[in-house]
Amino acid sequence: MTVLDDRALNRATLARQLLLDRADLPVADAVAHLCGLQAQEPQEPYVGLWSRLRDVDPADVSDLLVRRRLVRTHLMRRTVHLLTADDVLAWRSRHAGMLRQRVLGVYRGEFDGVDLDDLAAAGRSALADGTPRTTAEVVRVLADRWPAADRRALGEMLIALVPTAQAPPRGLWRTTAGVRTVALAGWLGREVDPPAPEGTDPVGRDLVRRYLAAYGPAASADLRAWCGLAGLPAAVAAVRDELVSFRDERGRVLLDLPDAPRPDPDTPAPARFLPAFDNAVLGYHDRTRIIDDAHRLLSVGGARFVLLDGRVAGTWTVDAGTVAVTPLRPFTRAERAAAAEEGRAVASFLSDGENQRVRVAASPR
Repeated sequence: MTVLDDRALNRATLARQLLLDRADLPVADAVAHLCGLQAQEPQEPYVGLWSRLRDVDPADVSDLLVRRRLVRTHLMRRTVHLLTADDVLAWRSRHAGMLRQRVLGVYRGEFDGVDLDDLAAAGRSALADGTPRTTAEVVRVLADRWPAADRRALGEMLIALVPTAQAPPRGLWRTTAGVRTVALAGWLGREVDPPAPEGTDPVGRDLVRRYLAAYGPAASADLRAWCGLAGLPAAVAAVRDELVSFRDERGRVLLDLPDAPRPDPDTPAPARFLPAFDNAVLGYHDRTRIIDDAHRLLSVGGARFVLLDGRVAGTWTVDAGTVAVTPLRPFTRAERAAAAEEGRAVASFLSDGENQRVRVAASPR
């Protein structure tokens, strides 16, 4: 079995994630290819798309949200993602059990004696008129019936039990707005696809193929880390004959689509600026293909990363309109120049071309 080292996996990841060459894709097609973008920080997906697409207008992304072709909702790992409406409708039922169990895991004992089917019915009734409501507004209705339950727990369980979306203006470009929840069926005009008959898992098989197209080659543990679903071994087994196998340097078996891009490991990789919680980093159990273990915790803390030669080499923030880059390792002169050039580009994007200010801090000793 061919062994793929971290550099080979890195270049494959960059190619699949549209970070090796910016793609000429419509926004909705890019979001679909990526299986969504993590989006608990509402403005971050705009930078993620800018880093991946040759020509992206933030107004177009906002327009897709307003027209309900893109949706903000809790899905993979019970985190907020920006997804296409078609994928949300197709995938939501498959994630329902995971969403519920993760809330129960956080709020142990809070739902003792609570019939979750009754809670779901009450939540659907509270959202039935299609008016976007804050979580607090919905929870007030539920708390009248379950006064002993923790209100935060009630709100989070409602989102797990009832397919919902976060309605605009939340998530629109340069807009600060709180979360207002709306029932997904009313928002998109139809119910989510029902669960598959017992013993079948077409959505699971689709998730395996789609994940590998956007993240592969990858191990089953990587797939689980990305989506949070525990019940995918059967889906992997069902499509196993369609796939090819490799090993990584740690001996793990990696699966992949046979015709998916696996560029030469020596392919040059341009500087790229990633937003907070970008799935190019978070979408794996073993993230060493793109980030050193020493910096792994930065990825779950909301750091924005600078990629140099395809790997996380620094972080970046915006300070009074200036993009400030902090190296995590020594930069060569060429790398400092590349980081500064891409930093000027992202500064221009974030300011609508008003400034290109960038500051690259001294390298650590």
